[in-house]
Amino acid sequence: MTTADGWVCVDGNEAAARVAHRLSEVIAIYPITPASTMGELADTWSAAGRPNLWGQVPEVVELQSEAGAAGVLHGAVLKGALATTFTASQGLLLMLPNMFKIAGELTPTVIHVAARTVATHALSIFGDHSDVMAARPTGWAMLAAGSVQEAHDLALVAHASALASRVPFLHFFDGFRTSHEVAKIRVLDDDDLRSLVDEADVAAHRERGLSPDRPQLRGSAQNPDVFFQAREASNPFYAAVPGIVQAKLDGLAARTGRRYGLVDYLGAPDAERVLVLMGSAAGAAGEAVEALTAAGERVGLVTVRLYRPFPAEALAAALPATVRRVAVLDRTKEPGAAGEPLYQDVVCALAERAAGGGPPMPAVVGGRYGLASKEFTPAMARAVLDNLAADEPRNHVTVGIADDVSHSSLPVDAGFSTEDAEGLRAVFFGLGSDGTVGANKTSVKIIGEGTDLFAQGYFVLDSKKSGSVTVSHLRVSPRPIRSTYLIGQGQANFVACHQFHFLDRMDVLGRAAPGARFLLNSPWPDDQVWDHLPREVQQEIIDKHLDLWVVDAARVAREVGMGHRINTVMQPCFFALSGVLPRDEAIAAIKAWIERAFGRRGEEVVARNFAAVDRALDGLRQVQVPASATATRHRRPTVSEQAPDFVKRVTARMMEGNGDLLPVSALPVDGAFPTGTARWEKRSLAAEIPIWDPSICIDCGKCAIVCPHSTIRMKVFAPEALEGAPDGFEAKDFRSRDLPGHKLTIQVAPEDCTGCGVCVEVCPAHSKEEVKHKAINMTPVDAFLERERERWEFFEAIPELDRERTAPDTVKGSQVRQPLFEFSGACAGCGETQYLKLISQLFGDRLLVANATGCSSIYGGNLPTTPWTTNAEGQGPAWANSLFEDKAEFGLGIRLAADRQAARARQLLEGLAPAVGEDLARA
Repeated sequence: MTTADGWVCVDGNEAAARVAHRLSEVIAIYPITPASTMGELADTWSAAGRPNLWGQVPEVVELQSEAGAAGVLHGAVLKGALATTFTASQGLLLMLPNMFKIAGELTPTVIHVAARTVATHALSIFGDHSDVMAARPTGWAMLAAGSVQEAHDLALVAHASALASRVPFLHFFDGFRTSHEVAKIRVLDDDDLRSLVDEADVAAHRERGLSPDRPQLRGSAQNPDVFFQAREASNPFYAAVPGIVQAKLDGLAARTGRRYGLVDYLGAPDAERVLVLMGSAAGAAGEAVEALTAAGERVGLVTVRLYRPFPAEALAAALPATVRRVAVLDRTKEPGAAGEPLYQDVVCALAERAAGGGPPMPAVVGGRYGLASKEFTPAMARAVLDNLAADEPRNHVTVGIADDVSHSSLPVDAGFSTEDAEGLRAVFFGLGSDGTVGANKTSVKIIGEGTDLFAQGYFVLDSKKSGSVTVSHLRVSPRPIRSTYLIGQGQANFVACHQFHFLDRMDVLGRAAPGARFLLNSPWPDDQVWDHLPREVQQEIIDKHLDLWVVDAARVAREVGMGHRINTVMQPCFFALSGVLPRDEAIAAIKAWIERAFGRRGEEVVARNFAAVDRALDGLRQVQVPASATATRHRRPTVSEQAPDFVKRVTARMMEGNGDLLPVSALPVDGAFPTGTARWEKRSLAAEIPIWDPSICIDCGKCAIVCPHSTIRMKVFAPEALEGAPDGFEAKDFRSRDLPGHKLTIQVAPEDCTGCGVCVEVCPAHSKEEVKHKAINMTPVDAFLERERERWEFFEAIPELDRERTAPDTVKGSQVRQPLFEFSGACAGCGETQYLKLISQLFGDRLLVANATGCSSIYGGNLPTTPWTTNAEGQGPAWANSLFEDKAEFGLGIRLAADRQAARARQLLEGLAPAVGEDLARA
């Protein structure tokens, strides 16, 4: 929804897509995180008949890969159509062959990139500049946006400049930090677009398109006699690009008042120390520079927007004449290079200026920051500027990590803050799929579009599937917000914990400022909840003088028919307590959003959500905080003392959310991690878990075989294995001719179960007295957690049955075997993982897995833990992931190598036959 005065709250992806869709006739798409939303929106808009600037509905076509999308883009622009695509990471790399062609043929188009880490030692879905830096040699102009507003504005500048210059443009912004940040921006209307896109340029592009009426040969094969000369013939077009882009930026400023340069300077006019960077980091660095200049320091910031062709003259002009030292930060790493890309460009530009008779070259140092969305804060920007003040500034540094191997990292003063003292800073801890993120996006829109306030929402999402922790960071201020970093430790004046069990797993209140308001979703009422808090939480509430409020959101959601989605319960509580809007006004706005979002699904759905809002406020209670901590219960240790050393030192820190604190030396140098670590990650996601009733069980094994997370296990054992069993440990006689006298137990791992209920649905055994009662039944976890935890520990210690004693070709026989795939991060009720578990039970001790990037890499190989595990002999599946598009070839390579190794073993055995015996060698 756009307000009457042109304000709208959108994320960076939508900001760019709104322009790209209106300026295109053909849009070729292929989904890839974090750019998928741009293609999805374009597809949705075209399906709804939304026209482009010329009254046509753009043709959106989804291809089989990013390489296919690039091929369509190439063909479309060569025919003279206005075309675009969206991509990131390896997806952009798959487009490189076509990009060289498109640029060489001077055919204007734009690729919008949510810049993302290129997979190296590991896959990462998060953001940095390693993908766009791989595209530097292609000949595409490159334009960097640093905020949601810039992603919107520079998208237009890229399209207009490409048409005017004939040089294709790569418009990029930081993946997740900008692509997924929701912010309040002013939108460009169609007249704004028409003012920058010259119809003569459009007509010239169409006229150059392939046509039998004016036939040409494009894409010839050339010999050494002319190729070099032809390659140089395009130079004047590239020389013109900076001037064209600046002219378009000036035209944008004339219409909107938002002024951008190819390179922009912020800071003291007589700065001696200057920081150079591009992308979203400019927001954090700008805050630092303003704070330092206000304190009298002579520092400045240069933000590069046009990166290719590199604007050497604009860079030199932006630097104050007083500058003595320059630090250049790159959001990428090029192993073995003399320096990272932007650093090299700056050094080259300043050296050439000095060599050409210009002022002496300042000292220039380089550094790296922010790889894979690693946090970059004003304090880190200050550390880089402080390094420039040293007698001998360090070069090729890193910031934001602890590098105890190469010792490249700079110390950071975590106490340095530039937060707006008047603003609301709210942090929400939720569970993937509980609706927390969606509710907070709505809150940003309610505030940003319904008031004069500015609002920003950023959402830290685990790359695991549903069931992972989500942390939402919301800022509200009377002034524009450019804080492109997370709300830090001790900075939030509102904290909400939407899942009570998080208090046992992580330091939820670490981000709370003294005197902050704390909203807790609690199954216990206000007069009982204190006794159920871990002692550490009680002490932090007392020490920080927090204002504690509780609501039983899960109960309200169940009673009004909302299932496990508590977003409509927690959201009105936030508005009621934060004071950002008057309560009545906030509730009216929430209900208006509910009607817009759910109106098509019927009055009953709307009524249920309305009831959730009203009952949430009725159930909201303040807790009277005692003067001292009284709990005897402490937070459970992150992992058991029985965990391996690596798990305790490294994996546990990542589980706690403290992976940022791990030093370089703690991590494997080649990306190889141990397997069998998911067993130590007790996520406790389920509100209900299955409990076994042996009196009804018919030993079919169906509950175990369908369990998506391997949390229901079936063991057959001799009766003596029950010695030392906990009181009430369940077992029954096993029905089998092959194993007479043996016992059977079916046991659930209570802290690993996701509560999906698939096991109960498939169970065929019903009680004769009560039809709804089965051999396995979903039961509220609270009353049984400790009991089942003790039973599970004993169950695990029961020795596994010899694999050869049961037939693997039956459900029952296969499920007696130990699974070597357990407790994955898949969504509750996943339909894929049962097959992987079964494969691991049948031949996991000799399994090599060539994995394709996708769900299987996220639930199977996403840190901190992996479900692939080993048997007692240490044997188990060996798992490796290459990419998405080469999984078959990757697997073929593994198979060919295994075959060659087997052939070599046979060859050696034949030669050793006299030593080991002819009969053994032949066998």
